[in-house]
Amino acid sequence: MKIALAHKRLDLAGGTEKDFYRTAEGLRDLGHEVHLFCSEFEVRPPDGTHAHKVPFLALGRTARLLSFAFLGPRVIFPHKCDVVISFGRMVRQDILRSGGGSHRVFLQKMRQGEGILRRLWHRVSVYHRCVLGIERMQYAPHGYKKIIAVSREVEREIITTYGVPEEKVAVIYNGVDSERFHPRNRERWRDGIRKRWGIPVEARVVLFVGSGFQRKGLDRLIRAWESPRLADVYLLVAGEDAQRSRYVSWAERQADKRIVFAGRQEEIEKYYGAADLLALPALQEAFGNVVLEALASGLPVLVSRTVGAAEILAGKLEQGILTRPDDPSEIEGRILAMLDSSRWRSLSERARGLGERYSWKNHFRELEECLAQVAGQECRGTVA
Repeated sequence: MKIALAHKRLDLAGGTEKDFYRTAEGLRDLGHEVHLFCSEFEVRPPDGTHAHKVPFLALGRTARLLSFAFLGPRVIFPHKCDVVISFGRMVRQDILRSGGGSHRVFLQKMRQGEGILRRLWHRVSVYHRCVLGIERMQYAPHGYKKIIAVSREVEREIITTYGVPEEKVAVIYNGVDSERFHPRNRERWRDGIRKRWGIPVEARVVLFVGSGFQRKGLDRLIRAWESPRLADVYLLVAGEDAQRSRYVSWAERQADKRIVFAGRQEEIEKYYGAADLLALPALQEAFGNVVLEALASGLPVLVSRTVGAAEILAGKLEQGILTRPDDPSEIEGRILAMLDSSRWRSLSERARGLGERYSWKNHFRELEECLAQVAGQECRGTVA
């Protein structure tokens, strides 16, 4: 098939951007002709793919958003691709991949932890109004032929919020590189990473991975670290945030040196190897690739139910799903239970077994089948 992949930016900085890049590689490796349509190219396109520039107005993020949303379909159409997949905000496509869920629901969830001024800003922001307007067009019957949701939670959001017919949505979970993320990293990197950040080798370590600290639930974790019961447990934070200095000051007041900020890490697999548990008590997270990475690394996970990947947890691993993520005592209790040395090895083995099920090979097999079904339809979806 001749496949068009569309996203505003080719980059490796964010979760959606990484998924976009991996999809280009995966479909190329399956023998398809892959064309990338982006407004910005921050990294070199994967070898063997074809790159096309979508023009945009360099007048701020709202202008860039609108430019790509409306010009993208027009730039793609003359190339006569068999199927067009959008990873972002574009008014028309054959397949809309919803990797972040509904923006309307995202704003509703974020209001839970924000002050009145921030909530007011979301209401009056031209950018957010434009995103919501484009989203309504995307989910209207003429905006797509099929929607790919990265979790059942995202599927429910889309159906409930926009009245999309259930048969129009396919749930395809993301994949993980189970060789890069492997329990053997514990032997390779545990002591070295701990030494680098001043964490005792014998300490128990909870890892938080992600940028956008409030949305990912770091506030909830820091409040739990007030407890004297976590006095011997370290929290290792890998990621960045515009308010990083505020979080560092807050953490120093709450937990002295037991909360360590390591910043963004390219070789994040080493940090899974240094940890004993991944914590992601997010306010909103459509899926959460870090959950799969942790599981494949042999780490049990602690997540809020609003994290899409929580729905794949089964058996004893379900004990890592928080029922009251705003309650520091529940977070504290579950952390201690999951770090219990008498239970940890069993949880680790179960985590690895679950992570191995979600390979990129299986992901691309499901995706290819979905593309073939849509490409076989009479109309291509994008129009001039």
